[in-house]
Amino acid sequence: MAKVAKFTYRTLPLLIVLLLGTAGHASAQSLNVFFGVGSAHDSSTGQVPAGSLNGEVAPTLGGAFGIFGGNFMMNSHLGFGAEYAFRFTQGDYSGFGYRPTFYDFNAVYQPTDAWDRIKPTVEAGIGGATLHEYYNQQFCTIGCQNVSTLINNSNHFQLHVGVAARIYVKGHIFVRPAFDLHIVPNFNEFGSDFVPQYTVAVGYSFGGR
Repeated sequence: MAKVAKFTYRTLPLLIVLLLGTAGHASAQSLNVFFGVGSAHDSSTGQVPAGSLNGEVAPTLGGAFGIFGGNFMMNSHLGFGAEYAFRFTQGDYSGFGYRPTFYDFNAVYQPTDAWDRIKPTVEAGIGGATLHEYYNQQFCTIGCQNVSTLINNSNHFQLHVGVAARIYVKGHIFVRPAFDLHIVPNFNEFGSDFVPQYTVAVGYSFGGR
């Protein structure tokens, strides 16, 4: 599973570049790329994790997330895309640091192109979720230095569904509010296998809108 995650991290930027190169061959086609911020949430297990450094129960999942991705619309209704979401900073997981990431590859459906400035989309696909765990220490001699060491990656398969809308504000520039649901079987580090995510992104369309 770790090899799959490494492959995906390398593949996602290449996919976006590839899509950028293929956009514009027909006016009905478009490449839409975006970057934004938001948050993802999950409940706590209510249990003290094995190996806890401070004896506290597992935390809830939250915090500020970044997201980037893109989709290539082959025509006015059908396309495909990819997204990558990550927590900006480490959270505290019973004395350890943690940072979750989610990535997915999707089929994209645009139900209508009747509106000039608003393009709603529905997407569904598969991907993965990774929980990066860190051991943080402080070393002091003349001064003090914080050292964060990656000690474990917990990898999970995920199903993904989402709804979004590209709202064009000027030319090919759009704002993209979105709701995503990550369904992560056996997401045992947290209390539920269902992780809702809310984001707002800014993007640009190459080719048609």
